[in-house]
Amino acid sequence: MTLDKEESYAFAVLTMSDKGARGEREDTSGAYLQERLAAEGYILQAYAVIPDQKQVIIDRLKALADDLQVPLIVTTGGTGVSPSDVTPEAMNEVLDKEIPGMAEAMRSASLLKTSRAMLSRGKVGIRKGSLIINLPGSLKAVKENLEVVLPVLVHALEKIRGGTNDCGAATE
Repeated sequence: MTLDKEESYAFAVLTMSDKGARGEREDTSGAYLQERLAAEGYILQAYAVIPDQKQVIIDRLKALADDLQVPLIVTTGGTGVSPSDVTPEAMNEVLDKEIPGMAEAMRSASLLKTSRAMLSRGKVGIRKGSLIINLPGSLKAVKENLEVVLPVLVHALEKIRGGTNDCGAATE
């Protein structure tokens, strides 16, 4: 669903990459997220590439949710099983509520394409008024996973903000 100007939401993109943070790797996933969400009518409020360090991730997510009050925060990277992949552990300390169905839907859709999807540990949840979605780091996986959650983003953001529309009255 593409947003119109009256209902647009701000978003932030946060890329977790040690090499990216050092300027040794181009952030294609973060660039794609900015472009794709803007095409849907969302408004970019913040973007950063940070190292895969738990406390750095926690601090940045809290700043985006608590201080900037960004409604939609989409992360890329740090969701696998490598020793440096600590995004899920950071999310454990950031989230007020987890939304496991969104993460499960992304993994389920990805499993239809690759058995390696079962190694993804990304989470989705809410901190205060912000929806935070963890996506994998690869551009291909980001594209595939974002398409899974795009159809429900507006409704999720409305509900997080106190909207009273019935979840069962979906118009898919």
